[in-house]
Amino acid sequence: MSREFLLPDLGEGLTEAEIVAWLVAPGDTIVIDQAVVEVESAKSIVELPSPYGGVVASLFGEPGQVIHAGQVLLTVVDAATDVSAATLGVPVAAATASPPSEGSGAVLVGYGTTESTRPPRMVAAGRFGTPRAADAPAPPAPPPVAPARAERPAEAAASVSTTDDSSGTVNPARRSPVVSPIVRRLARENGFDASLLAGSGREGLVVRSDVEDHIRDFRAPAAAAVPLPLPAQPTTTTTAAGARSTVDVSADIRIPITGLRKVVSQRLTTSRREIPEATIWLDVDATALFAARDQLLKATGERFSVTALIARFVVAGLREFPVLNSSVDTASQEILQHGAVNLGIAAQTSRGLMVPVIHGAHTMSTRQLRDSLATLVAQSPDGTFSPSALTGGTFTLNNFGSLGVDGSAAIINHPEAAILGIGRMIERPWVVDHELAVRTVVELSMVFDHRVCDGGIAAGFLTYVARCIENPVSLLADL
Repeated sequence: MSREFLLPDLGEGLTEAEIVAWLVAPGDTIVIDQAVVEVESAKSIVELPSPYGGVVASLFGEPGQVIHAGQVLLTVVDAATDVSAATLGVPVAAATASPPSEGSGAVLVGYGTTESTRPPRMVAAGRFGTPRAADAPAPPAPPPVAPARAERPAEAAASVSTTDDSSGTVNPARRSPVVSPIVRRLARENGFDASLLAGSGREGLVVRSDVEDHIRDFRAPAAAAVPLPLPAQPTTTTTAAGARSTVDVSADIRIPITGLRKVVSQRLTTSRREIPEATIWLDVDATALFAARDQLLKATGERFSVTALIARFVVAGLREFPVLNSSVDTASQEILQHGAVNLGIAAQTSRGLMVPVIHGAHTMSTRQLRDSLATLVAQSPDGTFSPSALTGGTFTLNNFGSLGVDGSAAIINHPEAAILGIGRMIERPWVVDHELAVRTVVELSMVFDHRVCDGGIAAGFLTYVARCIENPVSLLADL
């Protein structure tokens, strides 16, 4: 009996996902709830468990391919079924290990079952090197060997065009983890395998900036060697196997807008189209804020980041000016003023711009808010946020000063009504008591929906936060 495993509804209105990696192959015997494929939706990367047990007959889709809810992911047949070797690509004897099983009804790992039947996860060699259990220490990656089966077309193209250069950035013996399909595709389209790079992310993860840096470094010598514009010359490189391939380093690059970037693009476009936004900004003397941070360290022995303290001021400001903690219901033409403050924190991750949310920030102490913010910061490098952590925001705080800029007319995170930006904090000349002094100054940028409020309310909120930064003790009157 053959059963089809369809891409389930991933929730949160998501209807499509991109295949990151297959965790099984045709001919493998699987059990109910065993993870069979890793997919990337617009919200997160998740492992999907099979609701059926048996023998994998066939897989549908390649890594990097976008699939939609209801499409067939794989087919499973009963282990006792006489399946031809032509169907599975393996001897029939390999498919006679367990009795038929009923579906579990699970959609994601751990849902719908009372006891986990998953074996230790085995990571495919194409992504992380030699297959190993997820909880075992990673052994050194072995030298590349000839594959036991025919490569898929995309894999074959990547292996033929893999290059090595004098800088040692690309190492044919290296197998670094590469999570994002966009990162892998960008490398493949530029003639090399992303897993051969030394990743700068956590645990050696190869992120998009690593691929872009390698592309830039590869092109830089050619640009420096030619002082005058000349017609583009193809570059001949040698792969680890000795085969020679030609790479045109001046070729245009096409980057698909898929997954998270597609959702972000749609949301930002909707924001620009629907929201009549206005921007105000203010330079603030933050010297006292740094002094307060140091005093907290001495008094409690605990570190409080400047961003955490500003987040505390923002939450207090939203209680003073609650209309900014709103969204607009265009269908009913109403302003929905939210009772809870769910503070979004804009974060730059290897998957792109994401806005994880601190739910119930208005109920938290400064210490709890600091700890929640630290948790989000720890997850930011690789963007491993749960889907629930990326929904429900009512106001966004964006610390773009960490990117080295002073200000920005940010785009409101639709359907919210406002966003506050924090610029870099640097020493500048500042007038104090009619005398010139050197102070630590930060620029605050406030963007708000003019349908929700006029400039007076937005300015009131911005100056409230500014006063708290200039004199943190003033917040005590409102606590």
